[in-house]
Amino acid sequence: MPRPIAAGVLTMIGGVFILLGGLLISFLGLFFALFGFSSSLFFVGLLIGLFTLVMGVLTVAVPRAHVVWGVLTIVLAVASLPFALGGFLLGFILALLGGILAVRWKPGTTWPVVDVAARRVGPPPT
Repeated sequence: MPRPIAAGVLTMIGGVFILLGGLLISFLGLFFALFGFSSSLFFVGLLIGLFTLVMGVLTVAVPRAHVVWGVLTIVLAVASLPFALGGFLLGFILALLGGILAVRWKPGTTWPVVDVAARRVGPPPT
């Protein structure tokens, strides 16, 4: 397999759940702001979800740096627990699995290059 597609897709799906958890936390933050409790930490969950989505896209788009994207995905998944409820825990698990798959992914063997001269067919036997 030339690209870590499973790792990227799991990371992106986990990122969507983390983004939804961050959205819920930010709406609660806006609700608490009406009563005088104001903090910018409520919006950190949105950033973590967005960055997790970006890590999933980068895992598929730039597979040469799969270890970097995988480690960053694992860090973001752990950071999503307090700030985005872990994406309702499902986002945490999916992003964590995607990060682990990205770190453990090994590029497949490349196809042998066939030279044009090797493809030539000789004259039929007489």
